[in-house]
Amino acid sequence: MADTRVGQEGQPVRLPNPAPRPEGELEELKRVWEQPKGIHFISAVNNNYVGVWYVGTAFLFFVLAGILALIMRTQLAQPELRLVGHELYNQLFTMHGTIMMFLFAVPMVEALSVFLLPNMQAARDLPFPRLSAYAFWAYFFGGLAFFTSLFFGLAPNGGWFMYPPLTSYIYSPGINADFWLLGIGFIEISAIAGAIEIIVGVLKTRAPGQSLDKLPVYSWAMLVFALMVIVAFPAIIAATLLLELERAFHWPIFIAEKGGDPLLWQHLFWFFGHPEVYVIFLPAAGMVSMIVPTMARTPLVGYRLVVLAVIGTGFLSFGLWVHHMFTTGLPQLSLSFFSAASMAVSIPTGIQVFAWIATIASGKLQNKTPAYFILGFLFIFVLGGLTGVMVAMVPFDWQAHDTYFIVAHLHYVLIGGMVFPMFAAFYYWAPVASQRSLSETLGKWAFWLIFIGVNVTFFTMHITGLMGMPRRTYTYIAEMGWGTLNLISTLGAYMIGAGVLVFLIDLAKNFRPYKGDLGNVWNAGTLEWLPSGNYQTRSIPIITSREPMWDQPSLADDVEAGRYYLPGAPTRGRETIVTSPIDATAQYVLQIPGPSWRTVFAAFFTASFFIGLTIKLYIPAFICGVLAVVCVIWWLWDTDPGPAEVGDIDIGGGLRLPTYVTGSMNHSWWAMIILMIVTGMVFSCIVFSYLFLWTVNPSIWPTSAAALPPIGWPIGAAALLIASSLLVWLAGRRLSQVPERSAWPTRTALFVAVPMLIGSVALEVFGQLEMGLRPSESGYGAVVFSLASYQGFVVAVLAIMGLYTVVRSLTGRLNRVRRSTFDNTQLFWHYGVAQGLVALLIIHAFPRFLG
Repeated sequence: MADTRVGQEGQPVRLPNPAPRPEGELEELKRVWEQPKGIHFISAVNNNYVGVWYVGTAFLFFVLAGILALIMRTQLAQPELRLVGHELYNQLFTMHGTIMMFLFAVPMVEALSVFLLPNMQAARDLPFPRLSAYAFWAYFFGGLAFFTSLFFGLAPNGGWFMYPPLTSYIYSPGINADFWLLGIGFIEISAIAGAIEIIVGVLKTRAPGQSLDKLPVYSWAMLVFALMVIVAFPAIIAATLLLELERAFHWPIFIAEKGGDPLLWQHLFWFFGHPEVYVIFLPAAGMVSMIVPTMARTPLVGYRLVVLAVIGTGFLSFGLWVHHMFTTGLPQLSLSFFSAASMAVSIPTGIQVFAWIATIASGKLQNKTPAYFILGFLFIFVLGGLTGVMVAMVPFDWQAHDTYFIVAHLHYVLIGGMVFPMFAAFYYWAPVASQRSLSETLGKWAFWLIFIGVNVTFFTMHITGLMGMPRRTYTYIAEMGWGTLNLISTLGAYMIGAGVLVFLIDLAKNFRPYKGDLGNVWNAGTLEWLPSGNYQTRSIPIITSREPMWDQPSLADDVEAGRYYLPGAPTRGRETIVTSPIDATAQYVLQIPGPSWRTVFAAFFTASFFIGLTIKLYIPAFICGVLAVVCVIWWLWDTDPGPAEVGDIDIGGGLRLPTYVTGSMNHSWWAMIILMIVTGMVFSCIVFSYLFLWTVNPSIWPTSAAALPPIGWPIGAAALLIASSLLVWLAGRRLSQVPERSAWPTRTALFVAVPMLIGSVALEVFGQLEMGLRPSESGYGAVVFSLASYQGFVVAVLAIMGLYTVVRSLTGRLNRVRRSTFDNTQLFWHYGVAQGLVALLIIHAFPRFLG
């Protein structure tokens, strides 16, 4: 048997394992990756299962939000209908927008990536499968609990944007707004957990040879998506924390009469909210860039330009948040800058659109359902983009703001830019997950109903908006002349519902997951179409091009025969290859944890903690919070297994890789760096809030040192922070020098360092209280105590991490070789100290400098 194959441009590709594989190797691989049976089925953590559950739950929320939209459209079909009253209508439109944005759009793109990324990159799984499972179950429990608030009259009613002061405790004294603040803040944490998984997965778990210039556009899009999530989503977490502090403890952060400012909420919300539009669009665009070449049977035109456009869109999107604030009285220079940025972002989007059109033109488009949805996406999204350029012009926006013109624009962009690609993806990738393809006939019926329905529904809304119909109104009088257009929009909405119903019928008839796949039915060129099982591919191939299935004709047979890397399970557990971020050189074999109930319990108790806080059951909430922490620690306990007993293993062709590494090569080190960025962004948003409120009302800020705590308090706190960091650093040095099974100096140092951190927060709080500062009396006091509270939260996390590390050392699971747990704790410790020092400078040095 030959040991080479022809790769891209005819170059030879060496097969690591050209000889037949030993008997029983494939059976052992199947045994290791076998899923649990019966009720234990839901403890599965690998992406083939969690991904399908995740997609199904996100689509459930899409259907539920659509039903709410139909109720609203029915209410508006004729003037002065009384189907629902104004209070219920407020809850309906708040829940519709919130579910579509927070419980459908972002979770759906993360869900699809959980399923698709390991397949596209020929990895056995994502690097943190239990984190993916936790993110899903937290989203599942929390999302369903949030939705049920509608049946008890407790649903939020302040709009999906929740602007204060309407949503503050003064005007919304009930717990309706708390469901939004605590529920959505919690769900965003789940989204960030998924983003960490995606970043590390894209950068570190790829097939050898799949360098960045050979990465599928979808992987690029998900990488940029996840980076945007970790930068943008902390803003909404900070905003919800601040507003909940105001509601729960009457800290006047957004109350103008006490030195706060409601405009601060808009800045924080839209710093998250407008990038979120592109957070949703970029993964959809990545899917389109994968589907179009297959449907046109030709490689994507302008691959490098498309990748640069994806990156450029992600970058420019952060300069657009004031796009939603043109009518708030901002300075003209700011309006001009953000107006220009709003129009500039259309350039990279246009590059992608023209690349797709050029690809279709250079090939021969197949008459298949995915191609229909792609063409529908191009038509509707481009129309939405054109109206986006219109509302980017400040004078026009002043006229159209808060009218149905904006509703129409928003839905053209989001439905065209996300929903149509989603349906294209369902019909395109169903054969990867199912024994049967979805029906072409039913698929085309679904397409035409949805396509016509979208245009009938929302095109007419442009007209009603220009006629002056305001958003968020539950009825209107006949004299306004909007009745006929609203009836047409309502009929179109029912057409969309009919199209979704046809799709659901198709799904029920034909989708059969977990029973094998159909193979490469589209003759596509990318790796997700390789033969697969629970373990993804039988062996992990060497990649030489962007379309390896086209350029290496025998690739599927060679992979299935085990002729590439890691054809078995040499550690007798689940494994995948970890590669370098840029050129995808194999670095080590990652031992992957298997099914676990711990992630399900951790997610359930986490959701219960937030729900308990919302409904004011504080003692049960506290108990659930403790149980959630215990379950997380329990699940993490065996995720740092240390070197395998077999030592370095042969993955094929005589290439031996370690099964354990530390430092920057380790995948968990990358995850910790990303977590530090997320934590730093939340902190930065609170610092921004401090500086913003100072610019609004500087008179309530202290103007002399006499109004601040004595300098000894912050100096003492800073000394404790620096001493703790130095102690942990010395402990790390010592851990590298002591005998392999002795870690007593490390645990001793952590035992001493934890109280130091706690003491630093205590000194800061006592110093402020001694000076008579109270957070409920002024915006200044509120934001100062918000900074201290957030630092206290980080210190609490560090205390848990430090004690967890100590316990691992006591049980012999920490030494100079097996030290990833300590390395990660040390990284976050130094970050926490740096954050604390910055907070002290902001609180104490900034007012003294001004004075």
